[in-house]
Amino acid sequence: METIAAISTATGNGGIGIIRMSGKECFEILEKIFKPINNNQNITKGYTIKYGHIIDSNNQVIDEVLVSYFIAPKSYTMENMCEINSHGGYIVERTILEECLKNGAKLAEPGEFTKRAFLNGRIDLIQAESVIDLINSKSDKEAKASIKQLEGNLSKNINSIKAKLLDLMADVEASIDYPEYDIEEVTNQKILKTTKIIKSDLEKLNTTFKNGKILREGIKTAIIGKPNAGKSSLLNTILNEERAIVSEQKGTTRDTIEEYVTIEGITLKLIDTAGIRETNDEIEKIGVKKSKKLIDDAELVIAIFDGTKELEDDDYVILNLIKDKNAIILLNKVDIKQSNLENNNNIKELNKKVLKISAKTGENIEELYKSIAEMYQINDIEIDNGEIITNIRHKQQIDEAIKSIDEVENTINNHMPIDIIEIYLKQVLNDLGKITGDDISEDIINEIFSKFCLGK
Repeated sequence: METIAAISTATGNGGIGIIRMSGKECFEILEKIFKPINNNQNITKGYTIKYGHIIDSNNQVIDEVLVSYFIAPKSYTMENMCEINSHGGYIVERTILEECLKNGAKLAEPGEFTKRAFLNGRIDLIQAESVIDLINSKSDKEAKASIKQLEGNLSKNINSIKAKLLDLMADVEASIDYPEYDIEEVTNQKILKTTKIIKSDLEKLNTTFKNGKILREGIKTAIIGKPNAGKSSLLNTILNEERAIVSEQKGTTRDTIEEYVTIEGITLKLIDTAGIRETNDEIEKIGVKKSKKLIDDAELVIAIFDGTKELEDDDYVILNLIKDKNAIILLNKVDIKQSNLENNNNIKELNKKVLKISAKTGENIEELYKSIAEMYQINDIEIDNGEIITNIRHKQQIDEAIKSIDEVENTINNHMPIDIIEIYLKQVLNDLGKITGDDISEDIINEIFSKFCLGK
């Protein structure tokens, strides 16, 4: 494969910038553009760092750098690799990269370094995908789950199941190759017993996806209420910044405002919606319609009411909208005067969590955070063993494997020939192999790695 190069640090000014190269000709290219202060250019020993200068074709110094050397196979890609640590800044980094390209390197595609690590057998596809999950993590718990998968915990679980299947395949092959020994019935009983165990293992993994989805995507949370109930003030208080316009004038929020925030280790995707009310304003009507649609799509609804007033017709509309949703009711403006809304029969009948808060001062906001954590059992999400499904692709392949196991069992129960049973056993193996990357098309591989950033 060609030698590739890319800038691995984010665009912009910084203390350092890193330009990566990987491939057979990595060190030959480096020798043309790097002049170490110590002229001993011996790089037979990996895990070393040399200090010197990157120069152009006219022998002009571009930057003062440190270069890290990694000798195959002991590198991220299992190829010869180097990392040029330059001063940060777009111009410096880009100029060094251009010198690498001029001297024989090819610009790396997104995720190509990690793709080579996968293709060269250093990591499997689960571990490769966990790299981008780690980069994109929005909370500590999501990052920790990604690290566990990068360490291979989930891969070990899947490979253990595949080993049981391969053991079954050996017995099936024996039944097919030596029919005179009449061991098919014994083999079928062993298959049924083992597939029952495997199915249970896979279903156990599947149950972790609910929490895994929360870790990866967060909880889509709609903040709803009438105009001036305090929606925008609540968003600003949670974010600790003036993100939304707060005004005494009704209907100032006409479109949604979306922000991410981490609460109790889990990410919430907060959506501040337009105030829900009857209106003749055509633009505001569009905002209200959009708000109602977001309530349907949200996984959590925070319904906020003006606690200084009695409920009005628009409030009853909102209560009806949340009756079948995961919802928390907030009675706002506790810092002023409170009515006795928590004892309103329409609110009590919903059997939702009710909190008195002040979106303006932040009073009792911590109680809101605790209620969300309890509702989603955030503190009970177990990450340490790493056997948690966070990736929808993995979930879909496990579903397919379970369906294939059902076909194996149906085939045995319908007294089908052993070679038909073997076909479905192979399908289970293929379904699981697509998770780890043992049996997956090049198109899917390219699609997965295209989501990576350049230089990773």
